Amino acid sequence: MNCRKLIALPMLMLSMMTMTANAQTLKNFLDNKDSSFTWLGVDFTQAKLIGDAAAKTDAIVDHELTALNQVIVNEQKKYDVPGAFHRETYKTSIGIVNKRNEAINGDGMKSDDSEDFERLKAEDITKLVKSYDFAGKHGIGALIVMEGMSKTSKSASMWVTLVDMDRKNVLMTERYIGKGQKWSFAWRNYWLATIKSVLDDVDDDYSKLRTKYAEAKDPEEPKPVVTTPPAANKEAKAPAAKKSKKKG
Repeated sequence: MNCRKLIALPMLMLSMMTMTANAQTLKNFLDNKDSSFTWLGVDFTQAKLIGDAAAKTDAIVDHELTALNQVIVNEQKKYDVPGAFHRETYKTSIGIVNKRNEAINGDGMKSDDSEDFERLKAEDITKLVKSYDFAGKHGIGALIVMEGMSKTSKSASMWVTLVDMDRKNVLMTERYIGKGQKWSFAWRNYWLATIKSVLDDVDDDYSKLRTKYAEAKDPEEPKPVVTTPPAANKEAKAPAAKKSKKKG
């Protein structure tokens, strides 16, 4: 047997085993309650603040967004992130999201268009995640992508998202609507209530999510384009015959 074939065969088998092991990363995560994940926080880069003309968006970007993410981490019993995903343990790493939130243009957050409340699609979340720098982190990451924050309807739309940080793949993203607290006047607490509402809903929906994604396959990686060099011309040209010189 050709030596190259002997080397290639084990490599091919290893590749196939790896593909099989990763074929249902989301299903394995939802089924395995002993596995851990990393909470990345709430991404506000796509958020539209609807019907709140008096909001001081520059101050919100500079102070409120980072503080909001910190509250979720600090007050775990109230904002039960691991419980939402039926886990007892998890890790937190909100610095990546906070850095992105800090770069938001506050003027672009305000909106008077009610359609901005549900304007995003799953493809938009995939594109967003592809732009992330996960800083070498591995495994499953969980985050919420805030979409619309409506003072008119006293609610917020957001995408609960699970990602494969190694490949920047979205494994699951679902839109949820969270209700705000009518009696809260503090900006941060008002919208924290919507996030708590959604985390509670994810907990309630967990069995439904397991059923929905029972056959989920990992997103396929784009296959590299292999260019084949043009075949060499095997037919060598016969050397031209030398003309004999006539002797004088």
